Amino acid sequence: MINANNHTADDRIYKQAKKLLAVMTLDEKVSLLSGRGSYDTQDIKRLNLPSLQLWDGPNGVRSNNNKPATAFPVGISMGSTWNRLSLVGSEMCIRDRCRAFGVEVLLGPTMNIIRTPLNGRNFETFSEDPFFNGVIGAAYVKGLQSQGVGASVKHFIANNQETNRQSVSAEISERTLREIYLPAYKRVIKEAQPFTLMAAYNQINGDHATEHNYIMNSILRKEYGFTGVLLSDWGGVKSTIESLNASLDL
Repeated sequence: MINANNHTADDRIYKQAKKLLAVMTLDEKVSLLSGRGSYDTQDIKRLNLPSLQLWDGPNGVRSNNNKPATAFPVGISMGSTWNRLSLVGSEMCIRDRCRAFGVEVLLGPTMNIIRTPLNGRNFETFSEDPFFNGVIGAAYVKGLQSQGVGASVKHFIANNQETNRQSVSAEISERTLREIYLPAYKRVIKEAQPFTLMAAYNQINGDHATEHNYIMNSILRKEYGFTGVLLSDWGGVKSTIESLNASLDL
């Protein structure tokens, strides 16, 4: 998403993107709304626009080419250090490995709030504390993005379980949303400006995250000023019109 009134990304990139949009056909623009393959975007040869590689993380790069890759400590271990500087250093190492693989966006960090010990992916995130997750998440993103490798902060939002994750609805009051689920994401957006955010599989109060106009437009875009790319989790899109109206980009 490019917001002419509130873009905080690199001005050079913004201007280049604006020029490209001016000469792209409608079909070419539409082609960029979906992936070309499992972990890459569509290229447009006519405009010398390359495909971007988005590979899974967050504890290092998960190779899509069956090549050896360095495994770094998982999120809950990183959080246990209570050390922002060491985390920045770790992410700079992960960044360098991304660059070696030709990866433009690493799918991480995971910033889910731990709400139940039964969630099978608790190890991937930092803690149960919204303030702590925001501080550590911002350090992760800053280290990763320090030389052009984009982060994809996930899973936005209220992803508390893996069981029935494609259909379960997290029923959340406004107070719970504001005090528990949103603060960490707000901090990482304000402090680190992640290139992308990944929408979760689950529903929030009956609406899928990828279609949630209030969460994505009213809060994420307008209130928090997020101008980066909002993408779905893999296979998480349930509609076309509703997702586009909720400002989903990819």
